[in-house]
Amino acid sequence: MDKPLLIGPFSQLLPMTNLPLKGSLKDVDLPIIENGGILVSEGKIKKIGVYEDLKSPDVDVHHIEGQYVCLPGFVDSHTHICFGGSRARDYALRNAGASYLEIAKAGGGIWDTVTQTRKASQKQLEVGIMDRSMIHLQNGTTTIEVKSGYGLSVDEELKMLRAIKNANAKTSADLVATCLAAHMKPKDWNGDVAYLDEIIAKLFPAIKAENLSQRVDAFIEESAFSPAEIETYFEKAKEMGFDITVHADQFTTGGSEVAIKFGAISADHLEASTEKEVQLLAKSNVIATALPGASLGLGCAYTPAREILDAGGALAIASDHNPGSAPMGDLLTQASILGTFEKLSNAEVLAGITFRAAAALNLSDRGTLELGNLADFVVFPTDNYQEITYHQGQLKPSAVWKNGKQVFESN
Repeated sequence: MDKPLLIGPFSQLLPMTNLPLKGSLKDVDLPIIENGGILVSEGKIKKIGVYEDLKSPDVDVHHIEGQYVCLPGFVDSHTHICFGGSRARDYALRNAGASYLEIAKAGGGIWDTVTQTRKASQKQLEVGIMDRSMIHLQNGTTTIEVKSGYGLSVDEELKMLRAIKNANAKTSADLVATCLAAHMKPKDWNGDVAYLDEIIAKLFPAIKAENLSQRVDAFIEESAFSPAEIETYFEKAKEMGFDITVHADQFTTGGSEVAIKFGAISADHLEASTEKEVQLLAKSNVIATALPGASLGLGCAYTPAREILDAGGALAIASDHNPGSAPMGDLLTQASILGTFEKLSNAEVLAGITFRAAAALNLSDRGTLELGNLADFVVFPTDNYQEITYHQGQLKPSAVWKNGKQVFESN
């Protein structure tokens, strides 16, 4: 067995340990190790501490010259980076004042992406996922959730999920697949919710047989599925052992209550959530996930992140990277901007894209730098962690490590 590898020293190492999953955080709560080091063995963290204290004849050393800050690798718990085509026309029409309905009538909207994704081959989808994943990885995101949902038929959803699985085997980042077959009512079913019965009967067993996903999502909204329409769907998903997550309260409320009822891992969006929903979420074990990319892309209100935290809820932050409402895909930029508008501390922002985001994916082996966790971490060229959110995503990582191996280094 190879010797453990000591990596460092870092001016500041923020392990994000010993912090609560729920509730508000202050920057003084952040543990910071000055002149820190990380000891790695077999892709996992063996020890963290002061660099000089970790030195010994029994370890190899990857010595870093200069001033750097080290954080856990970021976790993006909500993306749609498996898709075909572009919706640049939608973006232009929206900014020119067109409504969602007007854009859909003009041939845009989610169905436009469904059409273009159906035309794409599985190989083309794989390449797109890999290209987008590499951009995320270079920006510090080492774990990326990826949804289906632009196929909207058994065969097309399987094509997407297989593309995600194949891309995961070929990229350094970890891709976590989610089945979002209930993204909207397919036009070729004329709005008939019997579509969901076919997904339950044919797609769910195929997903299990091929081990394509452990997660099922649904969009609960007036333009998609109602709470009543989705109830049997989630019941069957839970019976088959899937984790549940929900697109909730984006434009109207109702979805977050469904998430709580079915014990969902997370409820994502929440831009329309009121005090009622905030309090219900805070009292539950559901992770509230803010998607500032959608707010920026649509020009609408942000998730009430400050209220959720102050009420005692758990807040994750994800990019919602998709071709329609959130094309930017830059998690750190979006999280920093959300922090500005919602008055979030650095600790709350960083927790939202590390261990709290990992919890939104039901993953306990990442998001913090501690014994036994994956050696996933991101290195920034600064001696002060506050510079990271201060530059709102424009201070880019100098290096990214995944499973104890350096997978990116800036020029």
